[in-house]
Amino acid sequence: MPQDDAGSGDGAFAWLFRREYPAIVRTVALILDDREAAKEVVQEAFVRLLLHWGRVSRYDRPGAWVRRVAIRLAVRSARLRLRRSSAERSAWAPGATAGPADLDLRRAVVGLPRRQRVAVTLFYLEDRPVDEVADLLGCSPSTVRVHLHRARRRLATALRQEDDDDARV
Repeated sequence: MPQDDAGSGDGAFAWLFRREYPAIVRTVALILDDREAAKEVVQEAFVRLLLHWGRVSRYDRPGAWVRRVAIRLAVRSARLRLRRSSAERSAWAPGATAGPADLDLRRAVVGLPRRQRVAVTLFYLEDRPVDEVADLLGCSPSTVRVHLHRARRRLATALRQEDDDDARV
């Protein structure tokens, strides 16, 4: 944290919120496939951070703590939403222009099993190292590598199939 904002009070919390909130919302939106739900989950994670601020503010990386809480809340929320509805929701930024290949990739990523989708989002889209992804998911680095391996195979199959379908048209 910058020296002038590193106090243990409201200023440090506000600084951390401003720095971390957008990136955590983006991550959770990709996990949930719903940007508005992601905002709610991330806000809940920051409420929990505020409740534990006295302890967490002394951590080396309080941003990692709130990110982990947000991801766990998102995974829990995704499980509940899956039970309630099988309808797909779009997490990609509204109004974003994307080419057909981007849309195919997005559709394929959203179609991955939840743990694989989270691993792919954190590793490839957020460029986080395997150890950090493992820490955020609460599993071992080897488990993350397995999720990524299986996700790549599924994505390759899904994207190849879409290419084949496009070639027939």
